[in-house]
Amino acid sequence: MALLELDNVRRSFGGLAAVDRVSFKVAPGQIKAIIGPNGAGKTTLFNLISGVLKPDGGRICFKGRSIGGLRPYQIARVGLSRTFQTPSLFLRMSVLENVMVGRHRQSRREFVGCGLRLRGQAREERAIREAAFSRLEFVGLAHLAEAPAGALAFGQRRLVELARALATEPELLMLDEPASGLHTKERENLVELIGRTRHQGVTILLIEHDMSLVMDISEDILVLDHGLPIAEGPPALVQSDPKVIAVYLGVE
Repeated sequence: MALLELDNVRRSFGGLAAVDRVSFKVAPGQIKAIIGPNGAGKTTLFNLISGVLKPDGGRICFKGRSIGGLRPYQIARVGLSRTFQTPSLFLRMSVLENVMVGRHRQSRREFVGCGLRLRGQAREERAIREAAFSRLEFVGLAHLAEAPAGALAFGQRRLVELARALATEPELLMLDEPASGLHTKERENLVELIGRTRHQGVTILLIEHDMSLVMDISEDILVLDHGLPIAEGPPALVQSDPKVIAVYLGVE
C-alpha cells in the first residue's frame, strides 16, 4: 500500500487552476521529487497535502486514510511533517525552543497541567528537551542550542526547521526547496542529511529546483506544468522526456 496517494486533486484560485487533476503515489521509504518551472503549482500541492489549503476536489490519502480538509496540526499528528521555502522560525526563541515546538504531538499534558505543574509535567518537559536536542545533534547544530534563532545564518535556519520537522517523528517528511539559498558545502551537507533521514525509515517528498540534487537523490520524479502532471518516473526517464525538455527549454 502507498504511504501517500493523491487521486485527481484539484485547486483553483479565482477561476485559475493552480493544481489540476494531479494523481500520484509515494511508496514507504521512497525519495520522490516534484519539479517544474515557477508557477507550476508545486508549493500549492504541498499546501494541499499538509492542510494549509483545502482541495476543491479529488482525494488525498495517507496510510489509506483520507486527510484532505484536515487541519495542519491534525495532519502532523498522523505522521506527516514539512518545511517551507523560507524558513519559518520563532526568531526570539532559542534554537532549542524552536525544535521543542515540534514535539507538541508527543505531549500528553494539557494547558492546565502545564500551568499548575502537575505530577509528571517536569519529567515530560525534560523528555521534550532531550528529544529536541538529539534532533539538533542530528543536523549538526547542538552547539547553537541556546542561541537565539534570529542570530542564525540562512543555511542554519534551514537546518533548525529540518530538526523541528524531524522532532515530530514523521513517517513522511515534505521538503519545500531545501537547497534554495545554500552554498556548495551546505548543499553537500543537506544531501547527506536527507540520506541519513531516509535510512532512519522516513519517507521523503521534496520540491527542488536544483536538478543535479534531484537527479542524485530521487528514485522517482513527478513533473508539473501549469498545475498539470506531464511526466512521472525514474530520473533517467523523466530527464529524457520530450515534454519535460520542452517545458524547461521553453520550446513547443
